[in-house]
Amino acid sequence: MRVLIKAGGILLDEPGSRNAIARQLAAVACEHELVVVHGGGKQVTRFLEERGIQSRFSGGLRVSDAAVIDAVTKVIAGTVNKQFVAAIIAAGQSAVGLSGVDGSLTKASALRPELGFVGKPEHSDGHLLDLLVNAGYVPVVACIAGDREGNIYNVNADQMAVSCAAGWRAEKLIFLTDVSGVKNARGEVLPQLAPAEMRSLIDSGVAHGGMQAKLEASASALDAGLHEVIIAPGQDPDICARILRGEAVGTRFAVATREAGVL
Repeated sequence: MRVLIKAGGILLDEPGSRNAIARQLAAVACEHELVVVHGGGKQVTRFLEERGIQSRFSGGLRVSDAAVIDAVTKVIAGTVNKQFVAAIIAAGQSAVGLSGVDGSLTKASALRPELGFVGKPEHSDGHLLDLLVNAGYVPVVACIAGDREGNIYNVNADQMAVSCAAGWRAEKLIFLTDVSGVKNARGEVLPQLAPAEMRSLIDSGVAHGGMQAKLEASASALDAGLHEVIIAPGQDPDICARILRGEAVGTRFAVATREAGVL
């Protein structure tokens, strides 16, 4: 089975958590074809704060001028990516770190002028990912992308994961995050979610910021032909194996759920 797992940057910030995720990914790669996409927003915010630059967000996306793009490239495609690759290698799997810029893996365009260099993924090259996976490597993709004019864009990691999953024709997309799943207004985790309920959560303000971005990315993934998307707590022990065994953890989006429109 082709599995794409997106690891939130907050899960990679501390060595203990990063190494635990890396061990799980190494185990997944023993049984399935695997591509990994990661973020690093917390690390970028800290990097910018250390340099006296205040981060601004709009709809869960970081407004990205030239200074922010420089930070994103250095931090997410640099330090965060290489630490994660090293951890997966230490866990026993060959891994290759790259970004959407490398090999034109992901082409992007400017999302909205007021966001600066925030990019919308247009297409990801599944052939490049196939080459690496078939050669025995786990591709570890940082969430920046480029265009034909040489611009570099800060891409939301959830959107990057969807683009890579669609281009690679993944069967399952798993978002590992720092929450237990998508919650309703009462704080209860919703085990399944359909687009109508997703839009209601966003419109009512229950889901906002990063969770809003994940919900919109999940809907896009189903529209792109993926069979199943899961938002799950990345800090839970053996979470990847439990999901792949079919255990009901986190919040699940699937083709059947989408068609039925039920929770």
